[in-house]
Amino acid sequence: MASEFTWEVRVYYEDTDAGGIVYYANYLKFFERARTEWLRAIGVGQQVLLAEHDAMFVVKSVNADYHAPAKLDDVLRLTLRIDKLGRASVVFVQEAWCGATLLNTARVKVGCVDSALRPRALPDAVAARMQGGAAAGFIPNNET
Repeated sequence: MASEFTWEVRVYYEDTDAGGIVYYANYLKFFERARTEWLRAIGVGQQVLLAEHDAMFVVKSVNADYHAPAKLDDVLRLTLRIDKLGRASVVFVQEAWCGATLLNTARVKVGCVDSALRPRALPDAVAARMQGGAAAGFIPNNET
């Protein structure tokens, strides 16, 4: 599962703080968007997942390290790879890059729950797509 998904996002004014750099919490938003785009790329729609499987994903934990700032109009390259695929959870390693500069590294654990927020196993079809998608690699999806 070492293949990496890449998605690009531009930094907008709303993403920055008073100092003109990306506000630290916005990296979590960028990473969330990248995970959503990754799910789309492997054919997993989150609304369909809930409607057909009574399953959705929630973030259980995040450990983020900040290395360098991003600024207004920068184009960030967000990367994602699965570190561990469990029965009811997925651990992602995500990074934000600007050019060759690593800006942020995060380890994100996501759990699968039902609509009552009770833990549940990943649907078999979803787990298979995650395993297959992780093994197949990806072509970047640019939204700049």
